[in-house]
Amino acid sequence: MKHRTLRGTIRYTSDKPERLGQERGREYFIMTDQSDGVRVIHAHCEIDDAPDVIRDVVLSLAADGSPLDASVRLTVGGKFEGTGWMRFQDQVSECESFNQRAGRISQRIANPAPLTGMGTHPICGDALMLRAYDLTRGPGRQFFPQMMLSSPDHRGATGPQLFPLGLGLEFVGPEAVEVPAGKFDALHFRYVDTAGQLPEEHPAYDVWCTADGNYIFLRGCVGGYMKTRYELTELRGLELPA
Repeated sequence: MKHRTLRGTIRYTSDKPERLGQERGREYFIMTDQSDGVRVIHAHCEIDDAPDVIRDVVLSLAADGSPLDASVRLTVGGKFEGTGWMRFQDQVSECESFNQRAGRISQRIANPAPLTGMGTHPICGDALMLRAYDLTRGPGRQFFPQMMLSSPDHRGATGPQLFPLGLGLEFVGPEAVEVPAGKFDALHFRYVDTAGQLPEEHPAYDVWCTADGNYIFLRGCVGGYMKTRYELTELRGLELPA
């Protein structure tokens, strides 16, 4: 066998005092590293908070972590919201989608430089985008102007369509992390520098991923009005430390 497949589950819980620790959603993902260096991610996401969201995503990444193509389908409040397909090349990003609010959407956006990352809103993908950070420079901040989102909504509950933005990543440092899925050597990052680019400013967002080069999501905490937490509860296919 010339490929490797990982399977995992992420639990969404609330950090609000009146709902502390209450489960508010879940995510199931499959990642396959193919023999050609491409990583393909399948993610099924469920957010229970009204209006509830069901999101199904397939995202393909090149060996350097840059996006190749993606498909996203959304159900919001128990009703179909939208579906779309996206393709990324060095100089252009394309999207063909249909949304119940806007109808058929066709986009072709010129890229001044190849995209660094594509956020399709599965939580597992928030860790994969951290690969853009140059760890040889140590802790600090780095800004990445060539990014895309499939929705500017904080829950990813609109679209899907292409939304360009730049964002910063702050590397806090290496840490040991224990989550329901086990104990891991981790890297701690923070998403920063999105001010003025989104319809509503996103609260502070800390993410921990595996330190083994796989960038598997382990834990995430969002502050502000969201006050939510994400934790990896199950992981299969990756050899865990003793």
